[in-house]
Amino acid sequence: MSLEEISLPTESTPPPPEIESFIVEANRRADEFYNAGLGLRYPRYIQSDPNLFHSALVFLQNEKRLQGNVFCEWGSGFGIASGIASLAGMKAYGIEIEEELVSRATGLMNDLNLSVEILNISYLPDGFEESEGHGGKDLINPISSTYQETCVGSPQYDGLDPEEVDLFYVYPWPDQEEMMFDLFEAVATPGAVLLMYLGDGEMAAFTHADGEDD
Repeated sequence: MSLEEISLPTESTPPPPEIESFIVEANRRADEFYNAGLGLRYPRYIQSDPNLFHSALVFLQNEKRLQGNVFCEWGSGFGIASGIASLAGMKAYGIEIEEELVSRATGLMNDLNLSVEILNISYLPDGFEESEGHGGKDLINPISSTYQETCVGSPQYDGLDPEEVDLFYVYPWPDQEEMMFDLFEAVATPGAVLLMYLGDGEMAAFTHADGEDD
């Protein structure tokens, strides 16, 4: 299989009032959390651009680039992108390994009556590992490794089958970008889309193409 890039609009458009209100409240809670010194354990958590994410999501929906409406955010933090996806009509899941952030995100969704499920798990399915490589992180994929017997069937999350996800979203650290491409290729089905925030107002999208054309 291979990845094909999808051209996205270069500028964001203002979200509708309901989503704008959600972003304001989510940002308020995140700022309150970190200003109180409660986020010292999570120095690597940096929020992406919610307005740019919303614009890219709506573009993918309007252009019918999504096969369905299941959304998954890798490393969801406060779940801001997951909440936006839910408000945009998607069945949204957030994956976050830090229990405190899961609690905060779940509270946000419950208080605003949003149907978002935040899973307190790793974005690496059972058997997958992250390792230091040359120039960045490498993905150890048990399906293609010498210990393939440790992974039975397709990759799974506890609470979500990644093969059912139509749109994945992630804001990786620079040394994780290639690893996230590898993870997406390993767990997603042909036709699924990966939306990746690259920082500095840059968003990119890729589709999981069928390798039969290679």
